[in-house]
Amino acid sequence: MPPKSVYLDNAATTRPEQEVIAAMMDALEQRWGNPSSIHEAGRKARVRVEEARRQVTDLMRCRPEEIVFTSGGTEANNLAILGTLGRVQGQKTHIITAATEHRAVLDTVKWCGEHGFETTVLPVGSDGRLDPADVKKAIRPSTALVSVMFVNNEIGTIHDIAEIGRITREAGVIFHTDAVQGFGMIPFTSAELNADLVSVSSHKIYGPKGIGALYVRQGIRLEPRIHGGHQERGLRTGTENTVGIVGFGKACELCREKIDSEPARIRSLRDRLETEIIESIDDVEILGSREHRAPGILNCSFKGCEGEALLVGLDMQGIYIATGSACESGEAGASHVPMALGLSRADAQASLRFSFGRYNTNEDIDTVMAVLPGIVKRLRQMSPIMP
Repeated sequence: MPPKSVYLDNAATTRPEQEVIAAMMDALEQRWGNPSSIHEAGRKARVRVEEARRQVTDLMRCRPEEIVFTSGGTEANNLAILGTLGRVQGQKTHIITAATEHRAVLDTVKWCGEHGFETTVLPVGSDGRLDPADVKKAIRPSTALVSVMFVNNEIGTIHDIAEIGRITREAGVIFHTDAVQGFGMIPFTSAELNADLVSVSSHKIYGPKGIGALYVRQGIRLEPRIHGGHQERGLRTGTENTVGIVGFGKACELCREKIDSEPARIRSLRDRLETEIIESIDDVEILGSREHRAPGILNCSFKGCEGEALLVGLDMQGIYIATGSACESGEAGASHVPMALGLSRADAQASLRFSFGRYNTNEDIDTVMAVLPGIVKRLRQMSPIMP
């Protein structure tokens, strides 16, 4: 029987806070009206939707009218990219992104490339960082959009978004950043990022799944991707997910209260696990930047091991981690992120992501280190590539 479970997959999703659940239950029971209805039941729901919008904007430090609610980060990314290109179609035809982006961006850009747009996918350094100078060189007169994520979801590397935004603004190019992994963990304002469009998500910050938002800087115009109503200023039509929006707003409020202290505690847990892994296990490579990275993500490549075998071994001990992005699970082969850093396919497939959150403790690290070295040793003994 495995011990008490240890959840270290917070980059995939987080456990909702009890206060979030309570706020959602209140919305289900007391604010169930359609927010677009003008009678009292609708008005009560509308009040909660707009309260939640202000809670989101209080965390991001922007105007309420700059927030468009979506079904999550993937839809926000699609609205940013396709909405921009729909508006400029026939005028500008070029998109720039980075090789380590989330599939919600890379696959959307690929789709655009198959439908008449020119695409440039920039390489990153061995630390996973994109050089802003490469963005500047890649911009053409025909460039419509640059999309570069704030924090990489697999290795935690933080890009210099403010500098990339400065370059794009100077060039008159719209700039989008997927900030899903940084929102609520790394303090920032929309103005500090120099971004025109910013994607965020609820379930990464202890809120419900199925709700997120796109920040649309005042003056930026997008072509809607969903039609059939007037909601969200016509950019995301359909009856609002009041319950999800309320939960998202409450999660943002709680993050705002904790953002000055929580990242340092989470970083200390990440650093302790990293140190103990390096001291206890040979032939381990830490992926991504050691200087510019999010507090809660640690990605290690264990030479001679199969990442999925490591995952299964830890799962059997009640320890939940990931081999890469949850959005890529089930696909054969190595994740594109470690491959983009220059790792061999074997070493890329040997990588594990540990991601920390609000509920993790030092006891969780004790539990991991009690079993991880033994699992690695057994797998290496069976590996044909280890001496």
